[in-house]
Amino acid sequence: MVAKIHLRHPNRRGLLRVGGLAGLGSVSLRRSAWAAAETTLEAIRRAGLVRVGCEAAYRPFTFREGGNVVGYDVDLAALLFAPLGVMVEMVDTAWAGVIPALYAGNFDLIMTSLTYTKERVQRVGYTIPYAEATQELLVRASDAQAIRSLDGMAGKILGVKLGSAGDTMKAGPDAKLKAAAGTGFSEVKTYDDHPAAYLALAQGSVDGVINTLATLTQVTKDAPGRYAVVRDIGPRNWAGIGVRKEDAALIAFLDARITALKASGDIYALQEKWFGIRMDLADHIPTFS
Repeated sequence: MVAKIHLRHPNRRGLLRVGGLAGLGSVSLRRSAWAAAETTLEAIRRAGLVRVGCEAAYRPFTFREGGNVVGYDVDLAALLFAPLGVMVEMVDTAWAGVIPALYAGNFDLIMTSLTYTKERVQRVGYTIPYAEATQELLVRASDAQAIRSLDGMAGKILGVKLGSAGDTMKAGPDAKLKAAAGTGFSEVKTYDDHPAAYLALAQGSVDGVINTLATLTQVTKDAPGRYAVVRDIGPRNWAGIGVRKEDAALIAFLDARITALKASGDIYALQEKWFGIRMDLADHIPTFS
């Protein structure tokens, strides 16, 4: 049985219909009675609803298309909760406050590529990875043969977004280049946003731009034949599903479901659909020492 998907926007009174089912308002009322309590699988079954916090503006994880919210996380949530036979409500939330909203009981779990960080692992109960969140390199398609690895960027110009993960990690790849090739990046140019960096890449002002793998796959899909992605640029990282730390049964259920979907290949089929690649998913949450 496939879970039924609905979307709720926090600033609207009603629900936007995504799956074509009505009557969710009464379900939400039943669900709110135990929103602040521990989220158990029995409570989810009894309510007939699980609520997923997301930011419906992050392609290709969750975003609006033709009035509906679609994406990798929407499809995956349906598969994850299919055995429970419950409706899945996507709650569109401002990303800056998504963790406080989880603990306020606004929803039961967080998706939309919640990456692992040392701070978040201390605050949030995480599942095992369901998506890659590694920083990789975007290059011009015409340079794909010349820049097949980080070594190909020796003596070339790197572009990063100010304050981004790529900006933070740029010293690491530069040091690797100097150790392996004797020279690092010839220059690092900083931009106010990633689209400006991509434009600079297309125009030849830089030779590569660092950003998250999932985002770069979307860039290549939006501009076929213009760009290519170079892997293994930085340390591996992933995204997990975030829940409240006390919801141990829900974490165990989701871990088992992710493992099952990996074994069946269904999670990789969704990745091919939305990212155009199969991701390398670790079996454990990364540690931060």
